Amino acid sequence: MVIKKDVTKNIGVSIIEFENSLRKKYKVTKRIPKFSVAGTKFFRSKEEALKQFEEWL
Repeated sequence: MVIKKDVTKNIGVSIIEFENSLRKKYKVTKRIPKFSVAGTKFFRSKEEALKQFEEWL
């Protein structure tokens, strides 16, 4: 799991890898504590998940 926070935008972004018997999945979450809001996306490829992770930072 990787977590990064951007103090200037007051957001936190995390990426988590899940694995089941069929394949791996990646969950990217963006949190905005000031508004009590979170957005989550799931990806099958690590590259797509990392792209979304960097885009949200």
